[in-house]
Order: sequence, then structure tokens, then C-alpha cells
Amino acid sequence: MSVPSTNNQTIYQRPLELLQNLIRFDTTNPPGNEAECVAYINRLLTEAGFETTFLAKAPERPNLVARLKGRGDEPPLLLYGHVDVVTTANQKWTHPPFEGKVADGYVWGRGALDMKGGVAMMLTAFLRAKAEGLAPAGDIVLAILSDEEGGGDYGAKYLVEEHAEQFTGIRYALGEFGGCSFYIGQRKFYFIQVSEKQICWLKATVRGPGGHGSLPMRGGAMAKLARLLQQLDRSRLPVHITPVTRQMMETMARALPFPTGFVLRQLLRPSLTDGLLRLFGERGRLFEPLFHNTVNATIVRGGEKVNVIPSQIVLELDGRLLPGYTPDDMMAELRGIIGQEVELELVRHDPGPAEPDMGMFDTLAGVLREADPKGISVPLLLTGTSDARFFSRLGIQTYGFTPMDLPAGFNFMQVAHAADERIPVEAVDFGANAIYRVLQRYGG
Repeated sequence: MSVPSTNNQTIYQRPLELLQNLIRFDTTNPPGNEAECVAYINRLLTEAGFETTFLAKAPERPNLVARLKGRGDEPPLLLYGHVDVVTTANQKWTHPPFEGKVADGYVWGRGALDMKGGVAMMLTAFLRAKAEGLAPAGDIVLAILSDEEGGGDYGAKYLVEEHAEQFTGIRYALGEFGGCSFYIGQRKFYFIQVSEKQICWLKATVRGPGGHGSLPMRGGAMAKLARLLQQLDRSRLPVHITPVTRQMMETMARALPFPTGFVLRQLLRPSLTDGLLRLFGERGRLFEPLFHNTVNATIVRGGEKVNVIPSQIVLELDGRLLPGYTPDDMMAELRGIIGQEVELELVRHDPGPAEPDMGMFDTLAGVLREADPKGISVPLLLTGTSDARFFSRLGIQTYGFTPMDLPAGFNFMQVAHAADERIPVEAVDFGANAIYRVLQRYGG
């Protein structure tokens, strides 16, 4: 795809147009093919006078790094975002997912929220800083990444493992997901991500006698699989109250009237947590992973012929660990539910820091408070994962900060990755301006 090159020098004044251009690159991962989109961003940066560096594990999956020189009074600040997006297969869209159409007050398209919208905000602020001669306290490093939706092997993971020198001295970063508004009752909150759960993927193997499909088989591998799935479906792993979740609930509770604030505080009492979550209904389902290590069965492999009873079935489990917990903790908690007969094997663990560095939180909260005095900033534990887990290996604390003033009833997590992904037009300007204010105040 080609994007018009007119008025590139002032594109930072039109973040909506910039986002539309980014959406029009089909960077569905797999396969990704982010090269054209990254080349477009590179053109904007080089025409603005930046020196850029391409770093790629594979030519069609490049990453891009650029730097705005600061005064050197503070360490560099990192801005990073990914341009790959998830599939649109088998989804019915109101508007084509790669058209970037503006309709009904929204920009529609895959990546509008996750996370080409955030990239457009960061790129707008970065280009504006250059155009307006901003000299921040420290350098501002911009990293445009591939492959976040595929696990980061071609993106952040590759950069951290092979090109760590690009991030020397950096302590803080802005990335996804956070700064989005969220309503509880009539109160408005902005969640700033400061921590995230850890990937802990497992493989469970059940075994039993095989045999001819014409003979009855009871208590075999299939029956054991059914029992295992029922045990996982009916049980929760133990409740844990981590520091970020405690701070999150206490901050919201202080701002909410009785009885809502009182009930939120009771969630922090482990003996009451699960019962209250059930009473919360759908909202309880969103809160549940903040208090538990979780595991979901996602893939089953077993059997090769319809007339042969399998003697082995493998079940793949998507486990997510709270900060500070380990795969051994997950295994022990699962054993308490499924017993000892099932074989468990760790497939992948992406660790993260036990507790966040909150040193920049007040600055970000202050920017949001000035942008929207009605909102209250709250630290967020992300129940998914992002590229933050890789940068944390370099001692970099990521804050999810792509600010969006969203209308009541608009749930970011339900719209991202879904059909009709979209972002309010006004939210793009809101986020770009907020990030620019952070650059202005960094180190102040």
C-alpha cells in the first residue's frame, strides 16, 4: 500500500489522519509483514530530521528506533508501541477493517485501539517535540515494534536480547495499555498500567489403556480428560492480594460512596473475595484475574483414528501468574485441584518484576488530572501481557499510558481484537496531547 506524502512535515498536527494511514497497512499477525508500515513511519521521522535505526531478525519484520536529544539532566525516557495487529478472520465488520473510516464519531479499523492508536499518539508527540524545539530533561527514545501479538520474538524480545545497547540507562517507559477512562457508577477513573501478569503455559498429559473402538472403554484417557476439564471449570485457584491490586482497590474505594466503596474494600479480605466476585456478575469476571493465578484449557491433542481408543491425550493450558509468583506456585495450586495423576510440564514462562517502580506515576496522574479534572488515576495490574515483560529484563519500568477519554459504557477490552474495533475521534487528540505534556514535564 502507498500513503500520500503530502504535508508530512505537519502530520503531527493531524493525529487522526496519521492513525488512518497506519490502519490502512494490513499488518495482521501472522504473518505480520510490518515492513511497509514501519517504512512509512521511518519516512515521517527522517523527513522531520531524525536519524533512525532499523533492527530486524527478519527483513519483513523490522523494528525502528529513533532518538530526540535532551539536555542530559535525566536518563532517557522510552516510548514504544507495536504496529502488528490480530486477525479479522470470521468477523463481521460494519466498516472495512483496513480502511480507517471515520463514522459516527469514531475511527474504525483493526488496530484503532490495539495499538496503532497508541502509536499514532506517541509518534504525534515525538514529531511535535522536534518541530517545536522541545529539549526535555533526558533523551526521548522512540521504538516502533513488530510481533507483539505473536509473542515478541521478532520485536521487543529480539531487541532486548540482541540490541540492549539501544536502551542503555533507561529507567522508565511509556507503552500499552493504560490511561483509558473507566466508569464505576458515576465516578470516572483512569487506569495507568504499572504491572502485568506473567505467561505460564503448561502441558497436561492424561494416560489410559488404548484399544479397539468397538469395545467399551470406561475410565480411560478420554474419561480422565473430561474429569480434568470439569475440575478446572468448577474450581478457582487460591486468592492472593498483591500490592498493586490492593492499591488499585483502595484508591477506587476511597472515591466511591457507600456501599460500593465498602464492597471494594471487602474484596481485599481473601475469605470474602470469591463470594463477592460472583455477586458482581460480568464485572466480577473482569476483576477475578486480579486476585488469582489463572489457567484455561485451550488446545486438546489426542487420538489419530476414529476406531482406535487413544492411550494418551495432551491438553495445553494458558496459565497466567500474578507478580511475585512462580511456575512452581502454579503447579502446586493446580495439584490441589486435579491431584497427582495428571502429568504437568512447563512449556513457557515469561517472568516479570514482583513489584513496580512507581517513581513516575504521580507525573502521569498529574497530566491526566489536568486534562480531565473529573478523572481519578488508578494503578492497574494488567491481566494479560505486553512487551513490558521484555523491557523489564533491562530494569525498565513500563507504564501503560496511551490516554483515551472514553464514553461511559465503552469497554476497551471488549472492543480491542473484536469486530468493529474503533476509537473515538476525540480520544486520539486527547492521548497525543497528554503524551506531549509528559515529554514537556519529564524530569521536572
